[in-house]
Amino acid sequence: MSDVTARVADATGNWVDTHAPAWSRPYLRLSRFDRPIGSWLLLMPCWWSAALAAGIARDVSSLPLVIVLFFIGAFVMRGAGCTWNDITDRDLDAKVERTRSRPLPAGQVSVAQAFAFLVLQALIGLAVLLQFNRFAILTGIASLVIVAIYPFMKRITWWPQVVLGLAFSWGALMGFAVTLGRIDLTALVLYAGSIAWVIGYDTIYAHQDAEDDALIGVKSTARLFGERTHLALSIFYPLAVVLIGAALALGGARWPAWIGLVAFAAHLAWQIGRLDISNPALCLRLFRSNRDAGLLLFAGLLVDAVIRA
Repeated sequence: MSDVTARVADATGNWVDTHAPAWSRPYLRLSRFDRPIGSWLLLMPCWWSAALAAGIARDVSSLPLVIVLFFIGAFVMRGAGCTWNDITDRDLDAKVERTRSRPLPAGQVSVAQAFAFLVLQALIGLAVLLQFNRFAILTGIASLVIVAIYPFMKRITWWPQVVLGLAFSWGALMGFAVTLGRIDLTALVLYAGSIAWVIGYDTIYAHQDAEDDALIGVKSTARLFGERTHLALSIFYPLAVVLIGAALALGGARWPAWIGLVAFAAHLAWQIGRLDISNPALCLRLFRSNRDAGLLLFAGLLVDAVIRA
């Protein structure tokens, strides 16, 4: 085993490096607690759908608890997904400059240890899921199929971001399943809008590794779009806004939700204007900024739910 205190190249200066016990650092890095942006992005569709569904139900009494449970579930299950991804990608990660210092390719943990940690995280996620109704439990379990196949998609398709979108947008269905006990057209349209959003922001993220990915044969929309990335984002980001707007209309949303959507749209437009695909540091900053975009929309939906209750 290598030094467990050695830092990951693309996640330095965080609380895991400076404050976490040395023995825990490889596991916290496996679950990406040193860079929680992915957990926030997984959480956003959960919170959107929970707020929109509460507004439709005109009942916010259970919304605070649902928000908290979704928060815990998103962070734990994103960690489990990243651990699974690192297990399956350990050989590829060893060939990429940005990822070769991750715990598995760096030898900080064994595959068996990583798998045991994966099981632990999954059990915590299951404990959260069991707090919901039967339909929501089954809906949550169904997402595991997509999570399981995602790491292999970059090997066989230029569109792995679509599969990531299917996984990371699942929360758009969960809020309706938890609050209303159903998945209706409104939920499905919100889900589709979130998928378009994920394709956009993960294309930006993937530009960090485009050169290494080309060398080792890993596919992505970043490589597929290349210099046409601005054009692609000008399709996927507006599509996300239109579809989410359609979901708001179907759900009878009022003015606060629409203000949130306008702020969300403005943020996405700002990202397109700022993007320089040849600047990896900027790509990472713009990718991370999508948490703020998602929170703007959630704030509008939350206010809408409260005034409709």
